[in-house]
Amino acid sequence: MNILLEVKDTKAAFVMELLNNFSFVKAKPISPAKALLMDEIKEAVENMKMVDKGKMKSQSLKDLLNEL
Repeated sequence: MNILLEVKDTKAAFVMELLNNFSFVKAKPISPAKALLMDEIKEAVENMKMVDKGKMKSQSLKDLLNEL
């Protein structure tokens, strides 16, 4: 199982040391860019679920390309 934790920078070293003391846990930090990407992907998936449920309107490909 994978678990994503958000920890204050001032406590990160302590939490990493704690987790690494458990033989059954593999802990490795991720970069801020990777964390941001994961958040954006999670938001996109949630938006797609809302579109599927009819709670949000989808955007046309033409409009999306025009934004770029």
